[in-house]
Amino acid sequence: MRAQGAVRFARVGEIRAQEGEDCAGDWPSHARLLKGLTRFATAADYPLMKRALVLLLVTCAASVGLFAQGTQATPKREKRGWMNRIMHPFASERLTEYKDPQLRGLSLELELSPQPIKLSEMRQMNVKLTLTNKAKRAITLEFPNAQRIEIELKNSSKQILTTWSENHAFAEVMGTVLINPQEHIEYAETIATRELTPNRVFIAEVYFPKYPELRVRQKFLTAP
Repeated sequence: MRAQGAVRFARVGEIRAQEGEDCAGDWPSHARLLKGLTRFATAADYPLMKRALVLLLVTCAASVGLFAQGTQATPKREKRGWMNRIMHPFASERLTEYKDPQLRGLSLELELSPQPIKLSEMRQMNVKLTLTNKAKRAITLEFPNAQRIEIELKNSSKQILTTWSENHAFAEVMGTVLINPQEHIEYAETIATRELTPNRVFIAEVYFPKYPELRVRQKFLTAP
């Protein structure tokens, strides 16, 4: 009778394992089962009790493994280290989205000097524009004449004070600029500061007249 009881308990454990019940939730019932087997089992019943114990442990391990898989957290995106940034400077940089597909991948950087500009010492300000191709393809820009860029100085209300092209003449000759991937081209010019007043904030805006989307602006401060 005791052997039949142990077999009955073992079959109950097999049924629970097949149904895939949560081990954590059923642990109290498993504990009571083991306690019952220990209380009524004899030396002759030891193989049956051992079989039931092994079955319960296997069922528990499988349930815990499924639970861990279901609750595993999504791995976080690894941050780029300084060495990775040096080796791959444009890997995660977000590029400007242009309406003109021909311009996609181009990046503009504007540098003004000196900062702040002392109007009593400097009558012109240095303007350097860097155009970089960060795409994986070569980009070609075509121009109707020799002018490539335009520079405008504006006040805080965005009113134009000085236009760079007014003091320059451009040959009426069509031109083409080719920029290979990861290469750049620089435009270094100067613009008069006679329309500026000291201790004010102004805006320098540089753009390509043929491609108005290629535009960048920067604020600067004047000193006496």
